Amino acid sequence: MSVEANGSSAAATTAGGSLQSICYERGSLRLLDQRKLPLETVYLDVKDSTDGWTAIRDMVVRGAPAIAIAAALSLAVEVCNLDFNGTSEDASSLLIKKLEYLVSSRPTAVNLSDAVEKLRSLVLKTVETATEAKTVFQAYIDAAETMLIDDVASNKAIGFHGAKHLRSNLEGLEKISVLTHCNTGSLATAGYGTALGVIRAVQSEGFLEKAFCTETRPFNQGSRLTAFELVHDRIPATLIADSAVAFLMKAGRVNAVVVGADRIAANGDTANKIGTYNVALSAFHHGIQFYVAAPITSIDLSISSGEQIVIEERSAKELLHSDGGLGKQVAASGISVWNPAFDVTYLYGVIIKKASDEAFDIKGFIENAKHM
Repeated sequence: MSVEANGSSAAATTAGGSLQSICYERGSLRLLDQRKLPLETVYLDVKDSTDGWTAIRDMVVRGAPAIAIAAALSLAVEVCNLDFNGTSEDASSLLIKKLEYLVSSRPTAVNLSDAVEKLRSLVLKTVETATEAKTVFQAYIDAAETMLIDDVASNKAIGFHGAKHLRSNLEGLEKISVLTHCNTGSLATAGYGTALGVIRAVQSEGFLEKAFCTETRPFNQGSRLTAFELVHDRIPATLIADSAVAFLMKAGRVNAVVVGADRIAANGDTANKIGTYNVALSAFHHGIQFYVAAPITSIDLSISSGEQIVIEERSAKELLHSDGGLGKQVAASGISVWNPAFDVTYLYGVIIKKASDEAFDIKGFIENAKHM
């Protein structure tokens, strides 16, 4: 994995002006190194699935949707440029082996395993009738590219419906202030964002007073990335410490909370960046609406509750050293560290509100959505 561009210049943007962390053309993939933001703009050239695995594991790219797409596209680039002499069965075997490898890069975000399973199924179906390896590879490349396109469309739909929902449920307010946690914008997705996409949509409708973003410990995705996106889009915003959330709510300065998700269980339990549980409890105590904005690909119907979600633990260096573990030591030598990357929150509101205090019927919602 090589450095493609370096410096303090602005990151690439889409035609609509939003930040672009995934720059893809057939046979070529560049990922914005989010560890360097907001002070440096560095794009890394990803040539194969090994580069993709490393970029995901080292958090060059992060955010559940972006992780899945980066993984899929890294393999698409590899096979697009591969000099391959095997059979269609050999091509299928290679793709499946590489997909299984990619899914091991980060365990908590379900989008990655969901994408891998869909691509695996497509490969197995294609090889049943394919007579040449290139047919299998081409089907895979087309499917990976479609995932990139579909993610942007999904994010914009989430933003539109989320903004509409907030407006209808916060009647009587001329403008609202929304708090978000971690980073769920263009940098965490293929473009536009999920929870931050809702804030973008609220802003575009002239309904936003201010966005509040938390610093988001321990890797500072909020202060480094969300703040970067909000400033870039000229959205009125204020950065706060994670520990200031409850006091901000007590002061009456927040009308709603919108966060993203890395995995949602069948009952609605949601794994998201560590600290989300704290925010949810504070919102509940202060009577503030709390929502998760996420694509269906973040839902894992194979698990009944959040207790079954595997929580990734990050390196102790991220707490012991500055710059997310990359800088100088700031904590006492010899101190033990517990550094979970995520926590699990039982939700009392999703972009679709529950009708009762019972668990969400997520499975029923998905089935209904398929027939709409």
